[in-house]
Amino acid sequence: MIAHAVALAVEVATTALTVAGMCYFAASMAAARVYAAQRKRRRTAHAAGVSVLKSLKGVDPGMLEAFRSHCRQDYTGEFELLFGVSSAEEPAAETVRALAGEFPERAIRLLVCPERLGANGKVSTLAQMAREARYDVLLVNDSDITVGQRYLERVMAEFGPDAAPERAEDGAMQKTGSQVGLVTALYRGRAHGTLAAHMEALGIATDFQAGVLLSRMLEGGMRYGLGSTLAVRREALTKIGGFEALADYLADDYELGARVAQAGYRVALCAEVVETSVPAYGWRGFFDHQLRWLRTVRDARPAGYAGLVFTHGLAWALVNVVASGLSPLSIWLLGLAFFLRISQAMTVGAGVLSDRQVLPWLWLLPARDVVAMGLWAAGFAGNEIVWRGERFEVKDGRLRRCAEPKR
Repeated sequence: MIAHAVALAVEVATTALTVAGMCYFAASMAAARVYAAQRKRRRTAHAAGVSVLKSLKGVDPGMLEAFRSHCRQDYTGEFELLFGVSSAEEPAAETVRALAGEFPERAIRLLVCPERLGANGKVSTLAQMAREARYDVLLVNDSDITVGQRYLERVMAEFGPDAAPERAEDGAMQKTGSQVGLVTALYRGRAHGTLAAHMEALGIATDFQAGVLLSRMLEGGMRYGLGSTLAVRREALTKIGGFEALADYLADDYELGARVAQAGYRVALCAEVVETSVPAYGWRGFFDHQLRWLRTVRDARPAGYAGLVFTHGLAWALVNVVASGLSPLSIWLLGLAFFLRISQAMTVGAGVLSDRQVLPWLWLLPARDVVAMGLWAAGFAGNEIVWRGERFEVKDGRLRRCAEPKR
């Protein structure tokens, strides 16, 4: 009797979660269409000077080509490219020297930044680079980010006087006097080689970015930044304590955007979609990277992380089929969930992000969603993460090195 009651409860719960997941798929598609319509609006060119800051450690796949894309900008304003390394012997330094020789017309500087201001070495380097930057807009993105020729134009246009304010949480327009303090951008992943890499790239295009667009629509605008692009006004950065205030935080992109928003500035999502390189992960590297991201999100937004339970609609539909013993209703729900999930993947991944890898890898989507739900559950199991080969504990956004286990 008890076993029957438990089985019935599981069936009812998984049915409800499947329906909730389908509602999420539909809502995220609506959010994608809202963003697509908004980014068609023309912005007046805003050609202020901008300093592009890149903190380097190691050599990523395709890094030189990513750097070249920043040098080939159709931008009428002035800009400089600053590359920061912890020591002159850093392997990436030679890549920067080669870039400077290839593009002598560009203002390219290599800065050695030896100070360690906190647990986050990347942010420590950025803080030292910011002191050397010439311009009042500082644009930070990762070393593996490849951009289009109009990247700077589209990012800087969001700082212009005609940039439309987002809707506030109560549905009213935000104060027209509130300046854009930070501009960020969506991104897609370019996978290299392994199945795990393709699984991560598929998740970026069809899951993570869909969640970003939906939260933007529901919250009336962006309240955080994405590491693919963080263009911040110097005055806003100074007001929140500079990069130094983020030196012990892992999710520095989230913290930067959240603090700029709390300081009274707007965070804008620009029309550009950039591309990040997904390394040829083994499965261990894939799981470590996913858990690092998931536990960082859980620490930063615990309620939002718990709410991710409703985003796994296809995986819940598969569980529901098993829990209901292949009932006709469960099979019908599985078919509908699959249709909506594929539609969402194509709307966001192929439509908004123009990710050409989505269509040929759609067959991997059900397996990817099941793995993603398992990793989401594992995200509750602790606070430890692995980052750049070191083990840390994340607490209140801050990083603390874990003690080495005794041999």
